[in-house]
Amino acid sequence: MKFILLVLLSVISVSSSAFAKCYSMKQAEAEQGIRIHSELMVIALNCQHLGSKKEENLYVQYKKFTKKHEDIFAGYEKALISFYRSEGKSDSVSELNALRTDFANKISKDAATMRPDGFCKVYAPRIGKASKMNKADLHKWAATIFPSHPVSRPLCTR
Repeated sequence: MKFILLVLLSVISVSSSAFAKCYSMKQAEAEQGIRIHSELMVIALNCQHLGSKKEENLYVQYKKFTKKHEDIFAGYEKALISFYRSEGKSDSVSELNALRTDFANKISKDAATMRPDGFCKVYAPRIGKASKMNKADLHKWAATIFPSHPVSRPLCTR
């Protein structure tokens, strides 16, 4: 009887931890939002020299975008930290930082392999588009999962 109880508890434990490894739509949006923010930072840093004399450079525009939507990004961070804790990660903040670094490294590879003018021509317009977004637009962008930018966990089916 004890053996059956132990087996049942093991099955319940394994199935609940397996379920915790999938994302809700809110968690998927949070990851995509962090990806967007990380990519925009790399773009802004690499292309900050762009902009006419009348415009602010791209890094200043990025910083204003971040400030304008800091509550959204803080919510995304909180959602992912909570998710990592539910997975039993001992340092959920480090997990979030590793995710940010991974996203930044991926787009930095494009910056490294493309000529700087080519990289900025392709990616710099994202800063201007993002700067004009309101909160609803940003949420919609982050909630859209593009095939070229999938989230790192499967979506939960329930």
